Amino acid sequence: MENSFLEKKFRLKENGTTARTEFMAGLTTFMTMAYILAVNPSILSEAGMDFGAVFTATILASIIGCLIMGLYANYPFGLSAGMGLNAYFTYTVVIGMGYDYSFALTAVFLEGIIFILMSFFSVREQIFRAFPVALKNSVSVGIGLFITLIGLLNSGILVTDKGTALAAGSLTTPEALVTIFGIILVGFLSIKNVRGSLLIGILASTVLAIILGVTKLPTSIISAPPSIEPVFMSLEFDKIFTFDMVLVVFAFLFVDVFDTIGTLIGVSTKANMLDKDGDLPNLKQALLADAVATVAGSILGTSTVTTFVESAAGVAEGGKTGLTSVSVAFFFLLSLLFYPIFSIIPASATAPILIIVGLFMMEPITKIDFTDISEGLPAFLTIVMMPFGYSVAEGIVWGTVSYVVLKVITGKSKDLSPILVILAILFTAVKIFG
Repeated sequence: MENSFLEKKFRLKENGTTARTEFMAGLTTFMTMAYILAVNPSILSEAGMDFGAVFTATILASIIGCLIMGLYANYPFGLSAGMGLNAYFTYTVVIGMGYDYSFALTAVFLEGIIFILMSFFSVREQIFRAFPVALKNSVSVGIGLFITLIGLLNSGILVTDKGTALAAGSLTTPEALVTIFGIILVGFLSIKNVRGSLLIGILASTVLAIILGVTKLPTSIISAPPSIEPVFMSLEFDKIFTFDMVLVVFAFLFVDVFDTIGTLIGVSTKANMLDKDGDLPNLKQALLADAVATVAGSILGTSTVTTFVESAAGVAEGGKTGLTSVSVAFFFLLSLLFYPIFSIIPASATAPILIIVGLFMMEPITKIDFTDISEGLPAFLTIVMMPFGYSVAEGIVWGTVSYVVLKVITGKSKDLSPILVILAILFTAVKIFG
């Protein structure tokens, strides 16, 4: 007999599930997304942030997001620091634009606040509808190539030569061997549909890294979690009215909106959670979970929190209610104790995950009609300008402006929404006068 509180809160019988099924689904989802506990601190530490503090902040923000998703929206989705968004945080805003991580955290905070305010209107949905399908799909592909490039650079498989030019690196260095091993292993496990293949790949690659002398054995397995004090409340508001801040906040918001709504709709479709009109009943509550967790995460000291597509793994295991998400939060809480293990994972062991996740993000390219140049060229520019310009924002700007210009000069202005035209004008002004 199911616990009466759980039954009343999550409507288990009504949804045709049990507490045990939901718990196991939560474990499955956690295993598929736990790689973020190694990858996110690794990426944000390159922005000058304390690795241990980011590790703890990432977990706490994930717990907050999962609890809101489970208890408020009653959906079986896991949340944590989003891939691509963390890369934009470090490699574009901090390293590329030259700002410190406090500036980037402030942008994340503002994006989250805007996201919350948008919950009271239909602005998110309007922005989502305003952008053509070609640009929506190309953003995912471009981010995939961007984080793949980062993974290849972190491993030494690619190196920078004469400033910004790329060149092939040595494949015989210990770091490159660790990454190559990880790519092959994760690829094999993914083909065999092994749950938690990304996490297993990170841990196995770390073992090889220890053997090859890239990293050292941990001094312990369990310890108290690191303090978040080095990154907690690292916000600065003196630059919030600059063009750069506006552009950065928009880029965070843009990617977050499409990533979150796309993930929610995609996973919900697989789980048969959409209503007869094809809508997700509690979409507003689910989006609010992302927004609140993002604000909390920026205060705690981590990048944008979003719903993970890996939630589909838990749904496939039978997760149907918010109890799955609450279970994911429980496993994140347990992971706080295992910092000694995560702290020794080198960049060469997380690089395979960046590369494989980049592969996963390629799928939308099949939905882009490259035979229609007015659609294909802006999509292409969006895709290539992200890795080549080393910036997610660059891709969004180039794609948006070129789309509007091509539609106008070819007499297809009816394909444009007012929001898209306004953004194209603003982006052009920023590039000329910013």
